[in-house]
Amino acid sequence: MKKQVWLSVVVLAAVTALVVVAAVSLLRPADEPAEEAVGEQEVPARPDCPGGSVGSVDLPCLGGGDSGDTAQEITVANVWAWWCEPCREELPALEEFAKEHPEYTVVGVHADTNAANGAALLNDLGIDLPSYQDSENAFAGQLGLPGVVPVTVVFRGEEKVGVVGRALSSSSEIAEAVEEVL
Repeated sequence: MKKQVWLSVVVLAAVTALVVVAAVSLLRPADEPAEEAVGEQEVPARPDCPGGSVGSVDLPCLGGGDSGDTAQEITVANVWAWWCEPCREELPALEEFAKEHPEYTVVGVHADTNAANGAALLNDLGIDLPSYQDSENAFAGQLGLPGVVPVTVVFRGEEKVGVVGRALSSSSEIAEAVEEVL
């Protein structure tokens, strides 16, 4: 009788382990590699960013350098992450907004440690908008932003004048949100 109990426990433990492994593999995003590469991945080339900071927060440019351009009086910064589905839908609208409103500096802030995946997503989507890399959550932390993505922050000079903590689906919706906070 003890052999049957022992065998049942072993079989149950093995089945539980298989279920856990299957669940973890199903929950991982489809574009996330099964194994994390050791060391840093190469970040694809991206457009240069204006100046060295946004909203008084110094961040490196995601896949680019400093363009030497100075920001306009109004800066619209969109915080996003490569794994965020609403961000993937909002980024093309943000780029369209930037083209329609050259009076603003419009940039992204990639809020994730995997810069290579962030740059690759922008390239895959055909987004030429410059974006900063925020691996340490410095931007949201220093500015007291909500812990969600996407979030859009509007600055007048270096002063934060408004935060929009929801996904925006079109260029016109972004324009309305920016105008509301100005």
